[in-house]
Amino acid sequence: MNNPPVEKIYNLSDLSAAGAEIAITAKADELPGLAQWLDVSAVTRFEGTVTLRRLSQTRFAYEGKLVADVVQACVVTLEPVRARIKKQFSRTLHLTTGPAAMRETVIVSPDDDDSPEEIASTRYDLAGPLLEELLLSIDPYPRAAGVAFEPLAGETAREASPFAVLKQLKQGS
Repeated sequence: MNNPPVEKIYNLSDLSAAGAEIAITAKADELPGLAQWLDVSAVTRFEGTVTLRRLSQTRFAYEGKLVADVVQACVVTLEPVRARIKKQFSRTLHLTTGPAAMRETVIVSPDDDDSPEEIASTRYDLAGPLLEELLLSIDPYPRAAGVAFEPLAGETAREASPFAVLKQLKQGS
């Protein structure tokens, strides 16, 4: 995939004990590139809020809120389908390099679905997780309201299986 069209680099080493809240909004000239990156017809809104907290010298809590408006083509009629995507999520970031990382041990349970995201630098793109969550939230088969897929008239719903064709051939000889 191409480079993401929205970036917000933040140096986690600058994070105070009070934490930080950062707003990330795509500018009007970034929205067409975002739509292309997401492979949708248009994106008319992309707003996110990231709340950061320091958990230790090498661990950080990332909480994201996202609101995006996207336009996609209906898979049946190709008419525009508008969707508002709202998402809240959280992640734990774990710095894996540097002297502090060598002193701190992280124990991860194999049953834990929320294992920390390992990062190699304190310079972190805060927009990255917002874009990932948006990409995962987009409907892969959007349909306009009230539209259902129906086969064309005269088209059989299911072609005969190769075994049925062989059976007919065997019976015919």
